[in-house]
Amino acid sequence: MSILLGERDRAGSLDRAAAAFVEVRGRLFGIAHRTLADPAEAEDVVQETWLRWQRTERSEIGNPAAFLALITTRLALNIARSARVRSVTPLGAGLPEPVDPGADPAVGVEREEALGHALLMLVEKLTPAQRAAYVLREAFVYPYERIAEIIQVSPVCVRQLVSRGRRHLGTARHEPIGAGEHRRLLAAFLDAARKGNLVVLEELLAADVAGASDHPAGSRAA
Repeated sequence: MSILLGERDRAGSLDRAAAAFVEVRGRLFGIAHRTLADPAEAEDVVQETWLRWQRTERSEIGNPAAFLALITTRLALNIARSARVRSVTPLGAGLPEPVDPGADPAVGVEREEALGHALLMLVEKLTPAQRAAYVLREAFVYPYERIAEIIQVSPVCVRQLVSRGRRHLGTARHEPIGAGEHRRLLAAFLDAARKGNLVVLEELLAADVAGASDHPAGSRAA
């Protein structure tokens, strides 16, 4: 009896996983296609995302849609970076794959360190407004209109910020930031990815944009 119950639980868990995946599948394809501009490669990324989603400890994921978007973003960026390396054109920093809470602890630490490094590079290369728009759009697939409300600009401006952010990630732009700012962003990003606590991340990004608007030349408040 216990074996049958275990099989039913696993089947039910996989059904729920499939339902969560199917609900955002079109959005995931859009993320991959915007990054790669190749339908076949984008479809391969979506399929790999599904395989990784099956292997993830899903009970500890508070926001499946955001988690799946993060996996898709990282896979697509990896492919794009490999292609640009082959053509001697570096892509620059992207958003790393989220830490899988069900993975080996040592692997989790390594991934979290990689996430911290990638976020640091992203912050150093983008202005606060570009960072907010890029992270919310590319990592958490926010609608442009919602991002516009959060950072108090027009949807058209949000689109421009995301586009400029993508371009700046491949440049040599570099503006050092304080360790405290980096730690706050990393903590908020991890909390949003793992538990779905997006409010804190929204407030932090919005505050950075508001703070920068009060300082000439786009300087950041530590």
